[in-house]
Amino acid sequence: MSLPPIKRVLLKLSGEVLMGDQQFGIDPAFVADLAAEVKAAKDTGLEICLVIGGGNIFRGMAGAAQGMDRAQADYMGMLATVMNALAMQNALEQLGVQTRVQSAIQMDQVCEPVIRRRAERHLEKGRVVIFAAGVGAPYFTTDSGAALRAAEMRCDALLKGTSVDGVYDSDPKRNPAATRFDTVTYDKVLADNLKVMDASAVALCRDNKIPIVVFSIREKGNLARVLSGKGVQTIVQDN
Repeated sequence: MSLPPIKRVLLKLSGEVLMGDQQFGIDPAFVADLAAEVKAAKDTGLEICLVIGGGNIFRGMAGAAQGMDRAQADYMGMLATVMNALAMQNALEQLGVQTRVQSAIQMDQVCEPVIRRRAERHLEKGRVVIFAAGVGAPYFTTDSGAALRAAEMRCDALLKGTSVDGVYDSDPKRNPAATRFDTVTYDKVLADNLKVMDASAVALCRDNKIPIVVFSIREKGNLARVLSGKGVQTIVQDN
């Protein structure tokens, strides 16, 4: 089973990917490599939206687990995603790709607020739009933010670039015998708790019929291969 023709995609990157081989923070060289991947995909004619997590700087749930107020910790995590968005914007613009950052938390000095019609206009003009600060409210992950923006912007697919090459029936890092799915339904992901994205994000994609494509962003050139239907990936969609 393959994807239908794609014109507009939302690419969700985990914040940890921006660390490269570091233990923390942002690796400018690796961000530059990611930006080159995004540019190559855009050069094929795609309209691209981006959502980047904040786990390389601060993760709200981790802070809450250590005794912080969950809402306060989540707001800190949202600020981390803005930092990552600005880093990616800088890397893309150094490659000549016009980019706009829109934040769900208003901070006019550094980026635009999330305004759907303005984002539509940016995409029509060939710009990449990076959505930051999740949904702008605590208790929601950046996965939920990605699913929300994909639905809002009427994207043809949500691509989730992670450190693993698809969806497995168990954690491949802990179980060497884990089996990778080529395709899997939204309902199976939810029923078996397959950890593709959080449940609210998967349900939102299911309700709006947005396929989720899970692939490894750490392999150079993999984004372009996945978009052409040749890369190793798992597609989450209805039968």
